[in-house]
Amino acid sequence: MSVAAPNSREQLLVQIASYNTALQGSSGLPQDLVDWLSPTLQVSSFLSHSPRGPDIVAVGFQELLPLHLGLSGASKFVIDQRSSHILSQIEEHSPEKAKYSLLAKVVNVGIALLVYARDEGIARKVCDVQTSWTGCGPGFMGNKGAVGVRFRVSDAFDDVERQGETYTFVCAHLTAHQQKLQHRIADFHHIVGTLLFPALPFSADKSPTTMYSTSHLFFLGDLNFRIDLPKSHPMFENAWAHVSEALKESEARETLKEFDQLLLERRKHSIFVGFREGEFWQFKCTYKHRLGDVDQYDTKRLPAWTDRIMYTTYSDSPGSLEASHVRNLLYTYIPSYTISDHKPIVSLLLLPPSNISTTGSSHSIPTIALPEFYTPKPDPLATLKRYTGRTLDRIVGVCWWLLTLLGAGSTVVGVFNFIVGATAYGWWKASRSAAI
Repeated sequence: MSVAAPNSREQLLVQIASYNTALQGSSGLPQDLVDWLSPTLQVSSFLSHSPRGPDIVAVGFQELLPLHLGLSGASKFVIDQRSSHILSQIEEHSPEKAKYSLLAKVVNVGIALLVYARDEGIARKVCDVQTSWTGCGPGFMGNKGAVGVRFRVSDAFDDVERQGETYTFVCAHLTAHQQKLQHRIADFHHIVGTLLFPALPFSADKSPTTMYSTSHLFFLGDLNFRIDLPKSHPMFENAWAHVSEALKESEARETLKEFDQLLLERRKHSIFVGFREGEFWQFKCTYKHRLGDVDQYDTKRLPAWTDRIMYTTYSDSPGSLEASHVRNLLYTYIPSYTISDHKPIVSLLLLPPSNISTTGSSHSIPTIALPEFYTPKPDPLATLKRYTGRTLDRIVGVCWWLLTLLGAGSTVVGVFNFIVGATAYGWWKASRSAAI
């Protein structure tokens, strides 16, 4: 993917990719990632004789590895391996073989986020890099939850240093199943309250901040929102067949989007207040696909746009649901990946020029404008909840791993072997006591 460098004050190009790899671990990615990480933009007005690659590349994963290994804390090996592979692929397929640097990576159980920046440009201006994580599974465990990366890009004009702008990326995996809509809404608000970052640089208030305390905000992942057809709808009976057929036509998909849970809740302002999204209905549902098939859905689940990318910037009006100063140049899925029941998605976003004054000095970092009815606040118990969840992760994960080891790779066999072994030991002990 390449676009021309803008003639006005620098506009940054951000590429965001997300993929639920279905617990595949080290085998969860093909070797060649060109289809996903180097998409072709079919918009002639952005093509140029002097192309450049994205300034920032954010790659998020969900279900990174088998759950018992993730809970046990074994995610680091997999994400280190993927980080090197992704970086090599970004550089190999970038225009003029541009070089990139890893700004930050963060992983919690199976949710991971890696953020890269182009060396010739923004990477030299990045500072104050921060990461965060939180869990919203049972007992605040990390099987569901979010991870985040925040950094500041310093700004200089006529050799005068300014505060610049902050960028925050959040990758999440929310509660599954169609009927658990309220759980997903609760997950989001839990993430807002507990995925916290230090106070913004140069701020008089040193309290922790939510993800909204930033200049540019991006939210990606397997959000698990489903298509919810009312019983009165003609497609409700035999819904799987009707929806699968409707997905083949763009006009039918646009009609079907009106039953997308996430879109409906955003219109109610119950979730993702302030966020925008591209036209997700322009591509087919990303879930649930049959493993090994490019374009066949699994009959066990109604197809849905579970995988999404949301965004907003500080110059966006708080009163608008869709209008944004961010240009969504591309928003699509990659059907050729067949090792997961999800398809990866990718978006290319062109950010607006900086609105920071070029005269005098900037004393504050611009942040997202929100409507008066919504004021996100840090949860005072965030740290306690996070580490309660992590403790449970390790206890459950290690016990699960030991049972899997005892069952030669099968947890069920491991539990059976444990019960048989414990019963045999009890019988042997009782026999010895009787003999004595």
